[in-house]
Amino acid sequence: MTTNLPPKTCTIERMVTDKDDVKRVLKGEKTATRRNGRYADIGEVMELEGNRYEVYNVYQQSLGDMRDEHAKTEGYPDMKSYKDKIMALHPGMPWLPHMQVWVHEFRKVD
Repeated sequence: MTTNLPPKTCTIERMVTDKDDVKRVLKGEKTATRRNGRYADIGEVMELEGNRYEVYNVYQQSLGDMRDEHAKTEGYPDMKSYKDKIMALHPGMPWLPHMQVWVHEFRKVD
C-alpha cells in the first residue's frame, strides 16, 4: 500500500457520480474506481445514499495492465464491457494502454 501519495486533484464527493456506477457500488458489485486524478486519501470515507465506503488503497495503474479481474472490481463482467462504458462516457478520447490512472479501492463500513 502506497502512503507517499501526491496531493489530491479532486474531492472524494466526485469519485463516483455516474448513476449506474452508484447503483453498482450500492449492490456491492463495484469496489474500485479508476480516475485520471487522485480523488481520495487512504482512510477517507465516501457517502452514497446514506451508505459509507472507506477508501483502503490508492495506487496508479496503466490501462494496458488492466485485466478482466480489474474490470470486475469496477462492476463490469470483463474488460470489453468496462472499456465500452469508459469510451461512451468520454467520446473522442483514445484508449491509450500506457495511460496511467489512479485506482481507488473501497469497502463498505458501518
